[in-house]
Amino acid sequence: MSRDLMRSDEIRAFVRDAYRSVNGSTTRVAERLYSSEELALLPESALSGALGLANHLRYARIKPGATVLDLGCGSGVDTILAAQRAGPTGRVIALDFLPEMLERTEQAAREAGLENVETLEAEMEEIPLADASVDVVISNGVINLSPRKARALAECARVLRPGGELCVSDLTVEDELPPEILTHPAAWAG
Repeated sequence: MSRDLMRSDEIRAFVRDAYRSVNGSTTRVAERLYSSEELALLPESALSGALGLANHLRYARIKPGATVLDLGCGSGVDTILAAQRAGPTGRVIALDFLPEMLERTEQAAREAGLENVETLEAEMEEIPLADASVDVVISNGVINLSPRKARALAECARVLRPGGELCVSDLTVEDELPPEILTHPAAWAG
């Protein structure tokens, strides 16, 4: 019998509930993170739901024709910007474990006139893509939500092509957390 000391299912459920309750009625996060040129490329539906931590796309080397995987696509801001860079011959796979977020990304992609965005409902610890099938993996404040971060990163490495790139903005902790914080679901979603 396997014991899940981190209570992964409970943590995932708590994270799902926390992100389902985001109302998406403000563009302040997007305005803080992205340039005016980038903001002009995004539909209001994506801007109003932005929840990222930083603008990691400033460092992503997405070339025309690239296949990009966006872990935790949320409202679609990074997905849309990546799809515009990848161009019509490229492809962006927007992965999220919440159908509500995938619907937001699909709507934003339609509003942006993009046909190179696909959505994929899955968990980042079990990415249902072939080995070596992606050129760039991007993620903005999502890997920290995983109770199995090493597994999520191993999945990123598995799906990346040789020479592929991982471009992530995320939270890290330098000091040890007390067990009551480390294992508390609210700490994962907050």
